[in-house]
Amino acid sequence: MPGRSDQTVPLAVKIVVSGGLGVGKTTFIAAVSEIEPLDTEAPITQVSVGVDSLDGVESKTATTVALDFGRIRLDPAIALYLFGTPGQDRFSFLWDDLVEGALGTVVLADTRRIEECYPALDYFEAQGAPFVLAVNRFDGAERFELDDVREALGLGADVPVLECDARERGSVRDVLGALMDLVIGFRAAPGHRAVAARG
Repeated sequence: MPGRSDQTVPLAVKIVVSGGLGVGKTTFIAAVSEIEPLDTEAPITQVSVGVDSLDGVESKTATTVALDFGRIRLDPAIALYLFGTPGQDRFSFLWDDLVEGALGTVVLADTRRIEECYPALDYFEAQGAPFVLAVNRFDGAERFELDDVREALGLGADVPVLECDARERGSVRDVLGALMDLVIGFRAAPGHRAVAARG
């Protein structure tokens, strides 16, 4: 047929990358995106003092105020469209729109400020959709056993807990691959059972 392309049109899969302020969401998406990533970072100003906690990330000078966006093909048949949520509680009203239609989520955690991931964990557990917890490695941060992180957060055994370096493409791809394995298992399960239960 004239004009017909032999290129495979990949299946588009929406994935959310979430977590607290300063955990590495923008970096995570930028490290792996095959297109120029879109971000909505804005300078942190005096207006946010007393509103957004920068404890532990005092050197941070900019923050996402709407979303981050990137795209990666895991293989010729699957393209992941990555949507990063803003980390501040005051922008959480955007989450419902960003999450709509997503098949899974990566929740990033910083063990120096582990409490920052609680709002995201609570939100995605309530959604009943599959997610993985990725512990981002920060230079100089104390390393913890992943089982200890799981226990501290009260995550069930069916929620994968992984280490990653959000700056490194290969590490980010490994996290996304683990999430896709979880998504496939979740969707194949009878009744799409909820997999994100905390004890």
